[in-house]
Amino acid sequence: AAPSAPGGRGGLKRRPGRSRGTLRTVETAQRIKRNRRLKANNRERNRMHNLNAALDALRDVLPTFPEDAKLTKIETLRFAHNYIWALTETLRLA
Repeated sequence: AAPSAPGGRGGLKRRPGRSRGTLRTVETAQRIKRNRRLKANNRERNRMHNLNAALDALRDVLPTFPEDAKLTKIETLRFAHNYIWALTETLRLA
């Protein structure tokens, strides 16, 4: 008698996550892929909305001249960094 594979399945291995032998059709796979892409797009859109809202809040507290000039994202971050540095130096020297 030939030895069988561990688990008593005669050498057959099952992939984890594929229970009850169900196979996805091409249409089902495409629908799942499209659904995942839509969810990823929504997460990215929400992330960008939150980032832009945070940058707008930061622009509101930075002293800019003229008042109506809207700084770009990178300008806002650089200005905030320099402004914090300047305030820190002012406190250190005072």
